[in-house]
Amino acid sequence: MPRYAILAHESFDYILSKTGNMLIRYKPNEVCAVIDRNHHGKTAEDVLGWGGSIPCVLNFDQAKQYAPTHLVIGNAPQGGGLDNKSLIEIEKAIDYGCDIISGMHSLLKNDHHLVHKAKKNNVSLIDLRNPPNPPHFPKGSWKERKFPVLLVVGSDCDTGKMTTAWELCKELNKRKWNVEFLGTGQTGILLSGNGVPIDAVVSDFMAGEIEHHLDKFSNDTDLVIVEGQGALNNMFYSGVTLGLLHGCMPDFLIMTHEPYRELDVSDYPIPSLEELMALHLNLLKPFKDSTFVGINLLTLKLNHNEANKYIQNVNDEFVLPTTDVVRFGSKGLIRSIETAIQTWK
Repeated sequence: MPRYAILAHESFDYILSKTGNMLIRYKPNEVCAVIDRNHHGKTAEDVLGWGGSIPCVLNFDQAKQYAPTHLVIGNAPQGGGLDNKSLIEIEKAIDYGCDIISGMHSLLKNDHHLVHKAKKNNVSLIDLRNPPNPPHFPKGSWKERKFPVLLVVGSDCDTGKMTTAWELCKELNKRKWNVEFLGTGQTGILLSGNGVPIDAVVSDFMAGEIEHHLDKFSNDTDLVIVEGQGALNNMFYSGVTLGLLHGCMPDFLIMTHEPYRELDVSDYPIPSLEELMALHLNLLKPFKDSTFVGINLLTLKLNHNEANKYIQNVNDEFVLPTTDVVRFGSKGLIRSIETAIQTWK
């Protein structure tokens, strides 16, 4: 079993260290330490509210006492680059004998110094954002698809799209549905072991690359749930979101949103959920009809009563099953998806 040390200097929180957080949530027994100078001496539970006694340490030298086998770059900064402080920790981990896992746009394999050091120490440099070579151009195979596709979208970055997709996939498989998860970012790919880093694909090929991966699934699949990226209303990442939307040509959609977040990560006002849901459906309309089957809310900042009240208000407004899947379970969301699958068939 691997033992992951997560590198998240000055970024270990519930938003900025997404990759590390999901390892802590879904593979806690494989995480041995978090490296963050801001929180050393605390535990993951202290910082995130989950993760138990996983310790936060000052640097990799302190992490060595927990015998890590891998160092995972746990955060995802805008631009996807590594700073000098992170590179120092990476070099120490390589010297110790750790494999390095990175979801950055700056690929480890392109750093000749790190490559030389990794070879010397017989360790692997694993780039999760390796662009496909060659990429695939779209063919329109969605028109002949034998199974439905559900895409999880959001009102902004960091609204829980990956978590929602992963939780729903797990729950549906528990209920004996044959459901597949398609990762499209570094975290989903790391957890599932497959997928395509969609924001590393040349824009002309984004739709084709998603289509190509969907075509790999067996015709007896009941549903493929695709991890969404970015947001159509976010000027930084809308291109990725649109390529993903048209590559999937989803039959069903789920909207994710963080209550009371008024500005997106580019500091522009977030439109209403009604506007955003209509925008997604209208962008699909020239090709096919799609429908929203539910809404998932990231309510971590709200207390229990506030969260339940907000969820109920959204449920009543849109007459769609609404929940926070991590906090309150999938509830009516699963039933809505099951009905959609049965109707599609």
